[in-house]
Amino acid sequence: ARGKQNRKYVKQKFAQMKKMISLKDPRIAANQEKEKKKKVKKTINEVPQVSSALFFQYNTQLGPPYHILVDTNFVNYSIKYKLDIIQSMMDCLYAKCIPYITDCVLAETEKLGRKYKVALRIMKDSRFERLPCLHRGTYADDCLVQRVTQHKCYIVATNDRDLRRRIRKIPGVPIMYIAHHRYINLFFDKYRNKF
Repeated sequence: ARGKQNRKYVKQKFAQMKKMISLKDPRIAANQEKEKKKKVKKTINEVPQVSSALFFQYNTQLGPPYHILVDTNFVNYSIKYKLDIIQSMMDCLYAKCIPYITDCVLAETEKLGRKYKVALRIMKDSRFERLPCLHRGTYADDCLVQRVTQHKCYIVATNDRDLRRRIRKIPGVPIMYIAHHRYINLFFDKYRNKF
């Protein structure tokens, strides 16, 4: 008797599952529209154009004399650790280095006030090349990222973690920073053993 009851239960359950939704149900139409939108979105892909300066991940435009974009906090840390900027750069890269200061970096240092007077004096030294900025505003990080994206011939010298994180996403751009009282170049240290 028990087996017969189970069979009836199974048959009833099967009959309940067999019900179908009508094709004019608004839920089906909404789902079909969503699927069409998803298909359209998947087909459009924009791939950024790769710079002609890159040979795979290796940047062919980098070579001595090295052009180094210097950030405000890099100069401040150099003063703090009593490092001569140009001499320490040459010790790090084993070649002639030309440090570059953008107008935005200089304006940012001027805004910081009297505390950074020594850094400002170092930046205005004749050995530092000046790069004019044509954009509005004085946010130095955006300026440096924009300049490095356009021209891959620069090494960026900064101790700012957020800026370093942003620049790491740009392929072929080396980063120089200060650690353990000396300059470290992230890109060249990574490839030194491979060549």
